This record gives sequence, structure tokens and C-alpha cells, in this order.
Amino acid sequence: MKVTIFASLPHEAKAIREAVFMQEQGFQNEFDEMDQKAVHMVLFDEETPVATCRLFKNEETGIYTMGRLAVMKAYRGKNVGSIMMKEAEKYVRKKGGTTIVLHAQCRVIDFYKKSGFIAFGKIEDDEGCPHTWMKKEL
Repeated sequence: MKVTIFASLPHEAKAIREAVFMQEQGFQNEFDEMDQKAVHMVLFDEETPVATCRLFKNEETGIYTMGRLAVMKAYRGKNVGSIMMKEAEKYVRKKGGTTIVLHAQCRVIDFYKKSGFIAFGKIEDDEGCPHTWMKKEL
């Protein structure tokens, strides 16, 4: 498996996010203005795109936000999400970043905790799905 980094939203990332977040989970507002500011990572198994996430830096704080981590259903339970997390961390370190935050769906908090993230703040609603902020110091 190999990760490719894109400066703009590639069709592979868009297709994964539509399949996971819109079709499976029922979110309506999947794409936003941050898609134009973020870098997008896509993990390929040979030629097949299997996972994606996006990263963007807050220029005032220097903190990176990772979001929209999605793994295609057929690849779940195979450490694909963990591979994406490690690649995102590698990218942030390479850019000189020391902190990553993310807005996690509460049902997957344990996944992020296994990667070293700590929850902070209160639980918030995003289209009927509870989310919480999480942070990791690199």
C-alpha cells in the first residue's frame, strides 16, 4: 500500500468520502471550504483507492487539523486506518508541526486513543452524530 499526497481534492478522495460519509453514514454536508485549503492523502492498494484523510495548518497556532479520515468498508479491520494515521503524522512532522487535532465521531474515540490522541472539550453534534475534539502532541 502506498500513500499519495494531493494539493487539491482528488476524485479518489471524493469518491471514498461520498461512499463512507454520505452513503453509509448519511451525512449531507461532506464537502466544505477547507477542502480547497487542505492537502489530501489517499492510500492505494495497488491501483485501488482504499482510504483518505485531509490535513490543514492553522497559520496562527501552527497546529494541524486532520479530518475526513475514511476507509472503504472492504478494508476495515486491516490496520488501514492506522496506516493513514501514521502517514498523516509523518507528513506533519516533515512540515515541522508538533500537534495534531481532530474532530472525532464519538463511536471511534477508542481508535484514535490507540494512536495516542486525547479527548478534550465537550461533545458536539454534527448532523445528528456526536463528535469530540481530540489532540496529539508529536
